[in-house]
Amino acid sequence: MQPLRIGIAGLGTVAQGVLDLLKDNGELIAQRAGRPIQVAAVASRTAKDVDLLGGAFSNDVLGLVSRNDVDVVLELIGGEGIALELVEASLAAGRPVVTANKAILAGYGQRLFAAAHANNTALGIEASVAGGIPIIGSLSSGLAANEIESIAGIINGTCNYILTAMASEGAAFDDALANAQALGYAEADPTFDVGGIDAAHKLTILSALAFGTPLDKEAVHIEGIEDITLQDIKDAEALGYTIKHLGIARRTDKGIEARVHPTLVPQDVLIANVNGVMNAVAVWGNATGNTLYYGPGAGGAATASAVLADVVAIARGQSHLEFDGVVREDRWVPIQDVVSAAYLRIPVVDEPGVFARIATILGDHGISIEGAIQRERAIQNRQVPISVVTQPVLEADMLDAVRALGELPVVVGPVRRLRVDHLDG
Repeated sequence: MQPLRIGIAGLGTVAQGVLDLLKDNGELIAQRAGRPIQVAAVASRTAKDVDLLGGAFSNDVLGLVSRNDVDVVLELIGGEGIALELVEASLAAGRPVVTANKAILAGYGQRLFAAAHANNTALGIEASVAGGIPIIGSLSSGLAANEIESIAGIINGTCNYILTAMASEGAAFDDALANAQALGYAEADPTFDVGGIDAAHKLTILSALAFGTPLDKEAVHIEGIEDITLQDIKDAEALGYTIKHLGIARRTDKGIEARVHPTLVPQDVLIANVNGVMNAVAVWGNATGNTLYYGPGAGGAATASAVLADVVAIARGQSHLEFDGVVREDRWVPIQDVVSAAYLRIPVVDEPGVFARIATILGDHGISIEGAIQRERAIQNRQVPISVVTQPVLEADMLDAVRALGELPVVVGPVRRLRVDHLDG
């Protein structure tokens, strides 16, 4: 059998993981692909002391498109710019592309899949979400007979590591973030991760696969974990919950919800017990019910495994991978129309009758209380935080209630609000 010749763009962690896997598992991969996978060329701005398995090195990334000895381009540079230029040029030339780049897929995926379709070639994206977890293939193939009802997942390992450290070690957010940076789990500028942008890009892709929504990252409501405090973590635990940073996409009568934010989930739900840098994605289908996918969401070897899964599929002759980019559902639910339960932490003056006044305000807005914690003693300056979990309520009504609470004379600071989800479909 003629080998499938690959050209690798980039020499970072994932690219090196691909080279290592081909070196260690090359024979097994060839058996499963039906033909050998051969590294023809590697292009990167910077050379590194890495075994290229016989591939020719070049600094000309875009030159991979014109090489006659490259059958498939692996875009493992990341970011936009030259990465997007390389993918578009390769697809225009009818050359299959495999990418781990969720940023270009979330921002430009619609036109990239249109180009792949127009040029009768493949665009493999398994590595773009949740590292080594085969969630892309599961949604596009394994669950193809299902109407997907909802997706909810931990899809950013940095956020999960920080929240786990806060819960298990009692670490403050800044200390947990610094430790994540020291261990290489967070970048020097962590905004992309802790601000929820990375998770939003991934949720954009999952929503498109599950519901046929456009690849439109601007449609996702985004909140990060920067404001989560140790007190939030402790109060959630006392109320029977764990705080996780989730991406949630859900089909409703109004359209598709797509939101990324910190969420209180019950402690007995499986996702509540996914800790450290691990990822997990729960999918509800109308035939399968709830299925859960768990594993490493990042790392060279795990992500390289997903990259090579797409390469194997191309070697087998699968000319179109994942989905065709056709929009079947374009009704997005604005965040103000989302219904969810909420956790509120309300700093109040320590005096009789305060809780009753808070309950009255919530009741006036049609909000029922599910559980509450009221400290017996003031913590400072006669202030006592009251923590409440509510029944589900329309977002707009909750925001009105929070504003009304803030206007009470006995409320002496900002009202903290987080969403609560029981993850029951």
